[in-house]
Amino acid sequence: MTIGERNPEPHNPLGMDGIEFIEYATSQPQAFGALLQKMGFAAVARHRSREVMLYRQGTMNLIVNSHGTPDATPAVSALALRVRDAAYAHKHALELGAWDMPTRAAAMELNIPGIHGVGDSLIYFVDRYGDFSIYDVDFVPLAGLDAHPPALAGLHYFGVVQSIMSERTRDWVDFYRHLFDFSVLPRGQYFGVLPKGTLLESACHKFYLQLVEPPEGAEDVHWEEGLARIGLGAPDVPAAVRALKERGIVFIDHGAVQPSDKGALTQFYLGGVTFELVVSHLNA
Repeated sequence: MTIGERNPEPHNPLGMDGIEFIEYATSQPQAFGALLQKMGFAAVARHRSREVMLYRQGTMNLIVNSHGTPDATPAVSALALRVRDAAYAHKHALELGAWDMPTRAAAMELNIPGIHGVGDSLIYFVDRYGDFSIYDVDFVPLAGLDAHPPALAGLHYFGVVQSIMSERTRDWVDFYRHLFDFSVLPRGQYFGVLPKGTLLESACHKFYLQLVEPPEGAEDVHWEEGLARIGLGAPDVPAAVRALKERGIVFIDHGAVQPSDKGALTQFYLGGVTFELVVSHLNA
């Protein structure tokens, strides 16, 4: 790594380069794993010392963490950002006021720097430009399986939806703009079939965040701040929907939410987990 590589571009202070992995926490790893397989993911490795599995398809890495997790319903617990230099990105974020997330790596494990995100979630910083990655060190490959299974219908990470409390949009916009230099998309510019909230584009232009406050008249609805669901991009949504239906995935198809050329939303599984498809050529 040269000195020049440590100086990120002006509008990308952390040298961000997309999503490295998404982590879910659940006490039902087998049931969730079966759902992920229907979604086109394949288990490729197991963590050396913890109850953690690595799933993959195409460019997407997805980690299922059941190590000491009490909740059965799978929930997005961490977002890992691929950056040019993880130590630099972590230090820079802390200097701007982020809350540190101390980690304790066991023997033969990497210490992944991170900060606290929304709710109980974490934001990790991962660099993959050296000879080894976290998957080479922390995970043991499953024997006889393809470590890099192809993506189903060109699926790739498009973004993450974050639920926030009423009148908290400005706070979270400031958080992501100040720490990571996300930019707010013009009002009225939406993707997919759920045009709500505020959309933020990452500094690397490779993924989005959608901030959603509780809808009006939802005072009696239980609403928490957290990472609600992930969005999967597809160059051809109808083709992706057909491929997933053939694998047993059911999509919501009533009212304003139904599959279209713009996107689709799966039904809720395992008590509340859902996946959103969005038309996208980000991975082209």
